[in-house]
Amino acid sequence: MKYFFAPDIQERAQEISNLLFPHIDMSRVKCFRSVGSSSKTTIARCHSLGKLLQKALNLKAFYVLEFISERFDKLDNEEQTKIIIHELMHIPKSFGGGFKHHDWVTPKKVNWFYKKYESAKREKTN
Repeated sequence: MKYFFAPDIQERAQEISNLLFPHIDMSRVKCFRSVGSSSKTTIARCHSLGKLLQKALNLKAFYVLEFISERFDKLDNEEQTKIIIHELMHIPKSFGGGFKHHDWVTPKKVNWFYKKYESAKREKTN
């Protein structure tokens, strides 16, 4: 696997976070593309610096959103946006290094947040 910082995705995640998830400190979230995953179905992943490592290294929580280039880059803009929203939804309001799991991060909620995002974007440009 190879990893590359993804400034284009970082910018999109920042905009989405500003409009939908103001609790997320995007200075402690970085977006990367990966190449060479053996996963057959995964499009993106959310990684975090867990509590024990935070204590051991005397650091605050940090998240990395990984987008598997072979699959993510082929998606249209709407689907990519939904994937970014999905990954940001895994970050809890406590921003402590934990995750919200797939019992909360559901396709129905992703679609709801996507509609809210599109509406907020339209309001912002008007």
